[in-house]
Amino acid sequence: MPENPTTLHRLTTPRAAALAGVLFALLLGTVIVLIRSSLPEGAEPGSQWLEVGNTKLTVAATLMPFAGICFLWFVGVIRTNLGQYEDRFFATVFLGSGLLFLAMMFATSAVGAALVMANNATGGGLAGSEIGVFGQMLVLKLSKTYAVRMAAVFMMSLAVIWWRTRLLPRWLAVLSYLMALALIIAADTSMWLTLVLPTWVLIVSVFYLVRNGALGKRHHSVSG
Repeated sequence: MPENPTTLHRLTTPRAAALAGVLFALLLGTVIVLIRSSLPEGAEPGSQWLEVGNTKLTVAATLMPFAGICFLWFVGVIRTNLGQYEDRFFATVFLGSGLLFLAMMFATSAVGAALVMANNATGGGLAGSEIGVFGQMLVLKLSKTYAVRMAAVFMMSLAVIWWRTRLLPRWLAVLSYLMALALIIAADTSMWLTLVLPTWVLIVSVFYLVRNGALGKRHHSVSG
């Protein structure tokens, strides 16, 4: 008697993108909150932020590589979803800005974790010192000025691609463009603006999940 063949279910690109995007949004959002709460708005430069937020910075540095993995997966399946509609120019800008954003966030979390380890190794002598002030300003500059603007370019390039190809609704392309424009203009005002990217990725991911679920139900009903 022949054995029943095992049925394999392939994870579709939209669902893979959505799952990766949701994980990235949650992980990166947590990293940003941990880093920002360690460096509160209005805090005096060189204050004892290394001692108060050392645990938060360490946890953020631990989570960031996993957020990066999810982001790379998200970018990969988005590109796969574009397929033959991917334009070389916009694809280069889209991919390059995304990787630069990820590198800036890696550097931000790495600098914070390194300063915490150095502060612990010196018995707390780094907190409030010139090196501590430099580290604090470096973390803020990397996240507020460079990472945020690279995130804006990443979002804007995808918005243009979606608008021209109509692979996603026009409202989502317009929303992406407006959110990216706000980031470019107001990047230096607050590090909390970095949360715009994970929020945007979460919106896109939820849309993918809803649309993929609707298409799956429609296909099932037609087949039935």
